[in-house]
Amino acid sequence: MNIKLAFYDFDGVMTDNTVFINDNGEEFVKVNRSDGLAVRLISDMGIKQFILSTEKNKVVSKRASKLGIKCFQALDDKLVKAKEIANKYNVSLDETCFIGNDINDLEVMKEVGYSICPADASKEVREIATTLLTTPGGFGVIREFFELISN
Repeated sequence: MNIKLAFYDFDGVMTDNTVFINDNGEEFVKVNRSDGLAVRLISDMGIKQFILSTEKNKVVSKRASKLGIKCFQALDDKLVKAKEIANKYNVSLDETCFIGNDINDLEVMKEVGYSICPADASKEVREIATTLLTTPGGFGVIREFFELISN
């Protein structure tokens, strides 16, 4: 795989799609630490990484900050943002990948060079993905992606 840019959905990829809400309305999610290590290792390979999310949530911003990658939220069209980022870095979409899990990821997944999904992605996403991972969302998807591209 010749990947220069990696785009990730957040919910259902870096999380198991579960959200916890306390009585103040604050949201909490569970993430996998092996994904954090994988993000660093992928960065060391020279691949720039971005989170593209339909939702706007402080949890996503905090996680992206901790991982040292940029995130873009409240996106109505992830493909437009992926194209914008690819153009900024002078990279063809054929040299990008998107890891997504649900129908709001379909459009961008159809256009990138490599479309990847967790094992528990929606049926529609699994049908169009070029690579179906064995790991379900929130249990080390980015780690498995690293293993895939580092071999």
